Amino acid sequence: MQGYVLTRKGLGRTMELREVPEPTAANNQVLIRVEAAGLNPVDSKVQMAGAQFMWPLDLPRVAGSELSGVVESLGRHVTRFKLGDRVFARVDKRKLGAYAMYCVVEEDLVAKMPDTLGFEDAAGLPLAGLTAWQGLRRIGVTAGQRVFISGGAGGVGTLAIQLAVQMGATVATTASAKGEELVRSLGAETVIDYRKQQFKDVLSDYDGAFLLTGGRDLMDAFTILKRGGNAVSVTHVDAITAREDLSAGPVLIAAAWAANAKIRRQTRRAGINYRSLLMRPSGEDLGVLADMVGQHQLKPITDRVFPFERISDAFTYLEQGHAKGKVVVRL
Repeated sequence: MQGYVLTRKGLGRTMELREVPEPTAANNQVLIRVEAAGLNPVDSKVQMAGAQFMWPLDLPRVAGSELSGVVESLGRHVTRFKLGDRVFARVDKRKLGAYAMYCVVEEDLVAKMPDTLGFEDAAGLPLAGLTAWQGLRRIGVTAGQRVFISGGAGGVGTLAIQLAVQMGATVATTASAKGEELVRSLGAETVIDYRKQQFKDVLSDYDGAFLLTGGRDLMDAFTILKRGGNAVSVTHVDAITAREDLSAGPVLIAAAWAANAKIRRQTRRAGINYRSLLMRPSGEDLGVLADMVGQHQLKPITDRVFPFERISDAFTYLEQGHAKGKVVVRL
């Protein structure tokens, strides 16, 4: 079968289409015939040398973090699925494998697809949806709060806005002029054009901030939060996340601690709480998101769908940073 393979560590594009063996489901695994797979920034970054230090992988290896498809066979201990089920998953980040015609995934990372979704939209939901859900849950969003979400028109942002609104929060976000109509349609009340204004000059006294963008946005977010507010970022790894979510050793934990010294000083001065987020694959959480989609409380936003043989073009498009929603390949 064909797979898009991470061939080596390096600073350039190190993935290519190759013939690879078809996998077989072990005891607690599900073999999925992949219909579609989502592309994510992490799929580009995992080929870099630094990411290989944090997520060491045996190479070559089929890449890809999320998929939708049909159950083709079952390990002998699998009880939650049957042949022919339409499913989706965020695969184990230590194994990857979504960019191929078949993929084996642990049963507890898989969920049944919402009946209302096609394979393309479902394939773009797991990684972004789990990131949005777990990030807002870490912030502790409750009804009546005001929450800032940076990068609202992206894959995670479009879902985070909808989820925060469902939680009863009032949402502010950043987007380009082209993305403003989209994020407002999803429920954002305040939209700052990041090309014209800095959000720190517009917003104040917010309860929470969910940072999906890098650069100075994290430090600027601290200035818009009230005392006791909570900030969560997906771009800066703190020492707690390195230890608990990456199972990092002492060297990496110490490096994360040192790198975040300025952040700790700023949060202490402002009287706010900060944590980074490294999303954890979870079939249970995916089931919650699937129920919300089925009840029309959550809608995945797909920007473009590419045929699998053009996956390299799909990554080029993704890396330009202009996608409104998810980029997906159809197998």
